[in-house]
Amino acid sequence: MLETKIYETDFCVIGGGMAGVCAAIAAARNGVKTVLMQDRPMLGGNASSEIRMWICGAHGENNRETGLIEEIMLESLYKNPDKSHYMFDCILLEKVRAEPNLTLLLNCSCMEAETDRERIVWVKGWQGTTQTFHQVHARLFADCSGDSILAPLTGAHFRFGREAAGEFGEQVAVQTADRKTMGISCLLQGRLEPVPSVFIPPSWAAKLTPEQLRYRRPRMHKSSENFWYLEYGGELDCIRDAEEIRDRVLSLAMGMWDYIKNSGEVEDGPYWKLDFLGFLPAKRESRRMMGRYLLTQQDVLSGGRFPDTVAYGGWGLDDHDPGGFFHEGKPNHDQKTPAPYGIPFRCLYSENIRNLLFAGRNISATHAAMSSSRVMATCAVLGEAVGTAAAVGIRNQADPEAVYRFHLEELQRLLMDQDCFLPHFRRIPAEAVSSAALYAEKLLGGDINRLRNGIDRNNRIYGEEEQGCFVEAGSRVEYIFGEPMQVASVRVTFDSDLDRLTLPGDSNERKHITRANIRPDSPSTRLPSTLVREYRLCAELEDGSVETVRAETENRMRTVRIPVGRRVRRLTLIPIRKWYQEDDASVHLFSFDFN
Repeated sequence: MLETKIYETDFCVIGGGMAGVCAAIAAARNGVKTVLMQDRPMLGGNASSEIRMWICGAHGENNRETGLIEEIMLESLYKNPDKSHYMFDCILLEKVRAEPNLTLLLNCSCMEAETDRERIVWVKGWQGTTQTFHQVHARLFADCSGDSILAPLTGAHFRFGREAAGEFGEQVAVQTADRKTMGISCLLQGRLEPVPSVFIPPSWAAKLTPEQLRYRRPRMHKSSENFWYLEYGGELDCIRDAEEIRDRVLSLAMGMWDYIKNSGEVEDGPYWKLDFLGFLPAKRESRRMMGRYLLTQQDVLSGGRFPDTVAYGGWGLDDHDPGGFFHEGKPNHDQKTPAPYGIPFRCLYSENIRNLLFAGRNISATHAAMSSSRVMATCAVLGEAVGTAAAVGIRNQADPEAVYRFHLEELQRLLMDQDCFLPHFRRIPAEAVSSAALYAEKLLGGDINRLRNGIDRNNRIYGEEEQGCFVEAGSRVEYIFGEPMQVASVRVTFDSDLDRLTLPGDSNERKHITRANIRPDSPSTRLPSTLVREYRLCAELEDGSVETVRAETENRMRTVRIPVGRRVRRLTLIPIRKWYQEDDASVHLFSFDFN
């Protein structure tokens, strides 16, 4: 008899990609007992070392996703300067394991669920490494599995395939609805070596012709070459036929490497050595859950102005032809979107299963809208929204629909406090912040009062004005109170260079925390030089004594929350120095407030 372990918890997340990781961490940090069930030996999903897709997100100036995903990105820039995919796996594992409220089940595939009166009671996973069943009972569940495994297991409504243009009036939709999807990719990576090497392809490798490569020619010396267009399976069932699709894509990948090494048509072809071949396919699309609202192409192109915005997107409408590599034209249709566009909470919970949320490429969206919202940085902010919503629900004994109806402002406030950007919304600091005297010892630029306006970045949505201020490194920024005041915590937002202009390399190297092909001149990366490395927060207490509340020498965070928990007469922030810019005396701050 095989063992079954039983878990009683508040929240269970299925899927440990970027959406699931952020959902689980967000819930756990908000005090919710959480179980994260992941069917692979590592976290990260398509961003993990066994697939190696890039974490992409919203285009446009100052639109980079913040909150948990920026925290993870900055940690990787600090600990992973060589952009190792394996180190990124380790960073994700470290983040998850650091949460005392979070239980992680790796190598555990969700395979069964029990429902009662439109509610999930428990889910069960099989952990092959230990030959153990894990049965998780929870109040709320989140499907972040990509393939929406809880849809067939619970009867949750979902969509599959492409909608007809007439259904929602979408311009990029097909005329007749079908079950076709975007294809699946198996990536490969090369390393440029000083001496040539031999490559003998396996017997099953495809023989690729110049005509087939007309729109897909490998450009090995470009940092953007990650072979995403080695794609197949959109005309099959990307779940049922996944093994067959994987074999065909592997054949294409080996055929491509054969062409690179042996055709004589690729610059330095003999000097490239195969460094990685992905045997686990990267899916772009499969089941999409049905929520209380269905995001459409029109929502994306109109900017997504929703009263229940809890996340945002900004990738193009990037629709890949179902024929994949064998489509004779260009591999994808990419239409620019007005980044950032809001995504409503109603897209993130089931229309018929009352305690089911979801985040990732499987949210409630049409095929056309999903072609933009599917990228992983967007999935990550959706995950943080879902995890935070679960915390609001547990705290208020409310299902997702009740969170939407009665606790939406609380959810949005928590998200913004966690440094999640909600377009067209503004974080509201505590009332006492506006009445306290705010003083900068050496103000170099901007308005000091911007530090308490609740806007934590420069963005076109808020106009052209600078939303923070510049102070001299080592100088004091202070709140001075007429009477001693109880302060629970202080919140500070630094400048993490959202556009990554201060990082080394070309625009592609600056944008991504992992790389594809490796050349001898591939640069090491580092933290942005705009980010404050060392700071000190001091408090003058009721008796006139001064206490150092925090002295940080290796800060990697864009936004920090510092517990105070005492009555104070004065709060003093001293940003001492930045990363790698010892000769620059200016420090850029976006917020400094308290509650």
